[in-house]
Amino acid sequence: MAAKTGLLIGADSSLLSGKQAPMLEGSYTPDAALSKLLEGSGLEAVPGANGSYQLRQAPPSRPRSLPEVRVSATEGGVAYVAPQSATGTKTGVPLIETPQSVSVITADRIEAMGASTVKDVLAFTPGVEIAPYGTDSRYDWMVIRGFDAYAPGFYQDGLQLRNTGNWAIWQTENYGLERIEILRGPSSVLYGQNGPGGLVNVVSKQPLDERRNEIQVQAGSHARKQLAGDFTGPLNEDGSVLYRVVGLARDAEMPEGGMPDDRFYLAPSLTLKPSAQTSLTLLSQILRSRAGTYVRSLPEQGSLVRTPAGTKLPTDTYLSEPDFNRLNQDQWSLGYLLEHKPSDRMTLRQNLRYARLDMDYRQVSLGSFVTYNADVSDPINYREMTRSVYASREKSDLFTIDNQAQLEFDTGELRHTLLAGFDYQNGRFDQTSYFSGTVDNIDLYNPVHDGLVTLGAPDMDQRTRLIQAGFYLQDQVKWGNWVATVAGRHDRATIELADHLNDTRSSQVDRKFSTRAGLVYLHPSGWAPYASYATSFVPNTTINPDTGDAFDPETGRQIEAGIRYQPVNHKAMYSAAIFDLRRQDYVTTDPSTNQPKQTGEIVVRGLELEALVTPYAGFNLTTAYAYTPKADVTQSENPAEVGKQATAVATHRFSLWGDYRFEAGLKAGFGMRYVGPTRGINESAATQVPGYTLIDAMVGYDMDRWSLALNASNLTDKEYIANCGYGSCYYGTQRRVVMTSMYRW
Repeated sequence: MAAKTGLLIGADSSLLSGKQAPMLEGSYTPDAALSKLLEGSGLEAVPGANGSYQLRQAPPSRPRSLPEVRVSATEGGVAYVAPQSATGTKTGVPLIETPQSVSVITADRIEAMGASTVKDVLAFTPGVEIAPYGTDSRYDWMVIRGFDAYAPGFYQDGLQLRNTGNWAIWQTENYGLERIEILRGPSSVLYGQNGPGGLVNVVSKQPLDERRNEIQVQAGSHARKQLAGDFTGPLNEDGSVLYRVVGLARDAEMPEGGMPDDRFYLAPSLTLKPSAQTSLTLLSQILRSRAGTYVRSLPEQGSLVRTPAGTKLPTDTYLSEPDFNRLNQDQWSLGYLLEHKPSDRMTLRQNLRYARLDMDYRQVSLGSFVTYNADVSDPINYREMTRSVYASREKSDLFTIDNQAQLEFDTGELRHTLLAGFDYQNGRFDQTSYFSGTVDNIDLYNPVHDGLVTLGAPDMDQRTRLIQAGFYLQDQVKWGNWVATVAGRHDRATIELADHLNDTRSSQVDRKFSTRAGLVYLHPSGWAPYASYATSFVPNTTINPDTGDAFDPETGRQIEAGIRYQPVNHKAMYSAAIFDLRRQDYVTTDPSTNQPKQTGEIVVRGLELEALVTPYAGFNLTTAYAYTPKADVTQSENPAEVGKQATAVATHRFSLWGDYRFEAGLKAGFGMRYVGPTRGINESAATQVPGYTLIDAMVGYDMDRWSLALNASNLTDKEYIANCGYGSCYYGTQRRVVMTSMYRW
């Protein structure tokens, strides 16, 4: 508070040792601010000369009295360094006390980078691969620490957006987000079934207690035209009713094919504060997308390597069917975040959401070369390709609720923050999919798009219901400069499948216990070394031929050690982590018998570094580096897989973003992303997939209430292969330029 307001606040450091203040946001009088910060600490603030304050032990019955002097707690510039995260522990403790790797990307960073999707934002985060399938307009595919992060789904406001495992994927809108948090490593102890690599939690914009309004206009590459607005503030004089309305409308096209890339988004919310102890925030959103599909893939022969005829295939030709392809999606959600504090030491929370998704997907994809003769060196054999047809109509209905009780108490010199929770989700997923159809072959050098595509009969018509209930208990214990976190959780997951084509039904029930334990040492200088152990699980749907039942859940476990450094009175956060992460008990197949066995294991080991720092006013810098020397299959029924990477993970990844705001209003930013070479998915590429370096840039001007920015991603328009696998190679995203104009009042 002293740093933000300029107030002089003194205290004997021994009084503050081991004490932690709650998060404080917004505009307060000194009375209200200090009361909030000192809540439950046993301290009081005594006014001194020239507006200064001294902290001291408060007598049990002595009331505090501070003068009514209004100050501004609003800090100039932008906020890149987030001191807290709700994702790592669900208790909102400072990030430096969390015994696991967490990155927080604020709305200011998202805006400065000009990022329009979640994967664009996470490109500057350690341990994250955002292009496992190159350019793909359909989804935010990404890999965290060597494992898929898109299944079973992202989280929004701490509640899971569970995907079907097919094409119906919940979409998010960056303009509607306050921040994005990524928790690396297993996280089942707080969130239930999840992959071992980590999870992404997007946090919605919520009503603020001061009036803020914004209009944004964008224009850019691919005929992009976008209008957005964000309006928030109190609805009454005492500020007990707050509102926020965030909206967006976009008219754009895909990079090729003339297909639409249109979106409508609306997210109204309302906060009710009937008392100082109770807050209820009602959240809702509607997202409507009308878009084609754009994927940049070509055969490995002709892209990564030349064809046997010595030719290279064109990379700037659209080879699908623009009149057939589409990914139309409608989704909406209603929910609330409820918090009540019966006392200074107890907090009750209930977060709830019901969401609905309707998706219509159609796609024509490349198949194989058409062979005209037996001469493998004849270029005619690498000119024409077959194509395949896919389509799916899917619906998802998802109800999720998370109930939490947080209690703070002391046992001798030990200070406890105990969290008990029960969460429940019930999802129904309907899917009718087509994996066959007819479409003409295509000439790679002279493509003709005639739109003559027919679908076959449905190959899949099913309803899946997933019900998960979990109880978790976590205790964060402080003793002097030490913070220990111990947590356990028990889950019961039920999967029911109704196959309408075969008129069959099946169900399975899995039960699993997950754990996490961690220890942090908080040095007064700002250094905080830590160590932790965490586990995860995901139910298996593959049937064990020996028992006739589904295999047991596959599991993940991680040992991590790291250190964070948060300098005193300086806006910066530095972190380093080393980890040993394992995916275990996943199903692999014996190629000689074609029988599945639950013997698979993948081991990922690495080092991750991250720094977010504001060296001086107006200059913000973020850097990230990941060193992953091992990401290999160590056990499999297929000997050919052992010792190879199941997912292409570069040994070295590095990113940097910096921006500077001059006093005259000019601002400029520069970004660089380096991804090292790999051997592709399952190390199946014929040769090494080259590494690449991409350059991003921003230039703009701020004047009074106006803000202008020009952002360029892949500034040099570098042509590169992001990955290869399954005989195909996936090209990365071309240059994208967007001009943004904003007016705020």
